[in-house]
Amino acid sequence: MDLTQFVDGIVHEPTQIEGRGLDLTVAEIYEIDAPGRVDFGGGELEPADLEPHDRTLRNPEDDYEWWHLDAGQYLLGYNESLALPEDMIATIQVREAVRDRGGSHPTLSLAELGHVPLSVGGAGLRIKENARVSTLTEIRRR
Repeated sequence: MDLTQFVDGIVHEPTQIEGRGLDLTVAEIYEIDAPGRVDFGGGELEPADLEPHDRTLRNPEDDYEWWHLDAGQYLLGYNESLALPEDMIATIQVREAVRDRGGSHPTLSLAELGHVPLSVGGAGLRIKENARVSTLTEIRRR
């Protein structure tokens, strides 16, 4: 199945489809600034307050900035979005390049690409704008 037919906002298709799926790129990394609320019935659901994490240029002549992440929990926002039929669902996984450097996120089956939790361990992690951080591995019927 051609995964690109369901994805909008692809940054550079030839690079993003060279592996076992379609790589997803990071547009923003958020910190949770104030807690949200989750209740039994859903009547008191409230979103958490999110704050974009600061970025910095590695070199003054660079076009793209870097996030310097300490160990902790963050939320990823992607450049890409999904446009799936109602009877379809997608699976995403963390890229090996992120995992091997101390970052992780759960494997998720989802209908929309919302924020995805990112865990950073140890000494932290540096991520460049538009880095490929996740892979869309399949789209299937529910």
